[in-house]
Amino acid sequence: MSLSYRQPGVVLTDRRFTVPLDHADPAGETIELYAREVVASDKEGQDLPWLLYLQGGPGFGANRFVGSPAWLGRALKEYRVLLLDQRGTGASSPANRQTLPLRGGPAAQADYLTHFRADSIVRDCEAVRREVTGGAPWTVLGQSFGGFCTVSYLSLAPEGLAAALITGGLPALDAHADDVYRAAYPRMERKNAAHYARYPQDVERVRRIADHLLQHEVTLPGGHRLTVEAFQTLGILLGTGDGSHRLHHLLEDAFVPTPHGPELSDAFQEQLRQQLSFAGHPLYALVHEAIYGQDARPTAWSAERMRAEFPQFDAAKTLTGDGPLLLTGETIHPWMFTTDPALRPLRETAELLAARTDWTPLYDPARLAANEVPVAAAIYHDDLYVDTAHSLRTAHAIRGLRTWVTDEFEHDGVRAGGPRVLDRLLALVRDEA
Repeated sequence: MSLSYRQPGVVLTDRRFTVPLDHADPAGETIELYAREVVASDKEGQDLPWLLYLQGGPGFGANRFVGSPAWLGRALKEYRVLLLDQRGTGASSPANRQTLPLRGGPAAQADYLTHFRADSIVRDCEAVRREVTGGAPWTVLGQSFGGFCTVSYLSLAPEGLAAALITGGLPALDAHADDVYRAAYPRMERKNAAHYARYPQDVERVRRIADHLLQHEVTLPGGHRLTVEAFQTLGILLGTGDGSHRLHHLLEDAFVPTPHGPELSDAFQEQLRQQLSFAGHPLYALVHEAIYGQDARPTAWSAERMRAEFPQFDAAKTLTGDGPLLLTGETIHPWMFTTDPALRPLRETAELLAARTDWTPLYDPARLAANEVPVAAAIYHDDLYVDTAHSLRTAHAIRGLRTWVTDEFEHDGVRAGGPRVLDRLLALVRDEA
């Protein structure tokens, strides 16, 4: 039974759906999906077209909006919106250290998690669509990994789409994870350079914190072991519109005087815990590299291996000189499954996923080349999280796709400039721009 309730300007309805764990075995085990339907209060009784929102990630549930901020307000002018928690996230059969042991040991857990990639998410969307729209196609808005899923949607079930809108989420169609991360580290270096040019005082602050961590063992509240490599992953902030400023503020008051000398303050450590912990989104760490698996080659901790090709990110070497310490970005490393208590019980499961060699293709280049669905994509210049060159090649490979390449926003442009971004993409798919 669906439950409806109100927030300022909107009516919300909780929706739950039962889908196969493995869509190739529809009579087998099932899982539950959760989605929140949103409609403007003054349009509650109207017959509106549907817009499905696919969140970035992988591993994050859909936004829990209050009212209709960001892009949602613009969408609600003409759509009934469905905010879907993709399988394994939010309230959709969550996959984490507490639930995964129900599957059995690490091998069973790893097998289970192979069903949590874009192809399964698309099949979920199709099952949900038939139930909520009566079979009518809908428009999909895919942000980041949600865009990856949208390209899979265009490959696997384009008949379900009236239009596709993609923001910061055009994946390379045939790149191995090694290609993705080999392209990522130079972008990270450029983002570091831009940050330090904006806030030159942070060069010494970052070096001082890293030096402290090399000389002291620090355990954050909750048991997260803070290594210098873990600290470096704060560079992920540099891919968002306000991330450089947030990082600067975080670094401002890292140390406090104590009877034992300067120590990292409790306030700083608590902020780090909130930023670094995977407790709220463990699936992000577990399947992050698996979203690039499409052939018989294992991902094999690609980001860690590719990092070795870029020695400028080595903290110990950097601190022997006087240069800036480089922070890293959207990368997952095997040591995270020893430092983070939310991931430690899943270490062996992660190792098995990294070694897996039976990944299946997520995209169909021939079908994309013959695409007939109106598609528009916002591509952000020098996006930290998704390589711009890869995105442009994919844009050219999808028939009829129209692009908006901009440096006005970073990767989170759909949040920072939501109404304008959505307006631009809708104009493109309607041939009004």
